[in-house]
Amino acid sequence: MRWLATVFTIQVLASLVEAAIMNITDTRGIEGNRYDKAHYLPDSHSFDPRDGWEPVNISNLNYKYSASSHKDHSFHRALRRSSQGNAPASIGTSKYKEKNAKTSSTSTSTGVLGKVIQSLATIFAGLVGKGSSQGVTITWYTGHDLENPSCWSNGNWSPTDQSYVGAVTLEGWTTKPECFDFIELCNGEKLCIFVRIVDTCAGCAKGSRHVDLTRTAFGKLANLDEGVLTVQMRSATEPDNWDLALWGPQTTKS
Repeated sequence: MRWLATVFTIQVLASLVEAAIMNITDTRGIEGNRYDKAHYLPDSHSFDPRDGWEPVNISNLNYKYSASSHKDHSFHRALRRSSQGNAPASIGTSKYKEKNAKTSSTSTSTGVLGKVIQSLATIFAGLVGKGSSQGVTITWYTGHDLENPSCWSNGNWSPTDQSYVGAVTLEGWTTKPECFDFIELCNGEKLCIFVRIVDTCAGCAKGSRHVDLTRTAFGKLANLDEGVLTVQMRSATEPDNWDLALWGPQTTKS
């Protein structure tokens, strides 16, 4: 009977360890290696300015910055046409229902110890937001603007509308993410995505904190009709399993 009590004690301790580990994760709602879905932050998370969260107001959206060797994305051309016709772009606020994400339990044939080890690996591997955050403006682009992303010199790969990539302001944003960096973008506490930076946006105002996203990536954070949105951005770790369609070819930096 003593050995049964020992086994029971080990199982209880393993469950407590796993629960404690799950409570310290920064993000939840990522199922397996599916990074093509929005995830959400813990219920206890709040956007406290002391943690680096920073609100930013959208202004000066009628960009007049000229594109030279870099692409001038279609959304920004539309903004300039709107400016010439004295019809300012409208920015609405949409309400979104919270998405319930299912978390799957892990188990291995090696018993309780194997389960604890696998739980640790699941938590600390893959894409996770890190560091302080800053407010950024996001828009979306499509069509020919997706072609020949500037972070590659050979032009052998281009994203699709379904990729999870973005372009950042060409000039003046001194702390912007660099080529091939991964970032986490959050619209409130309940809608967050990870994207990889693969391009520059000459149509984004010089010095602005602006991330231009693919249709699908933007659509996970807001309705495409909204067009322009202010969200929070922070750095992210590297993914554990690579997806060429989502992020493009791996590089020495990635």
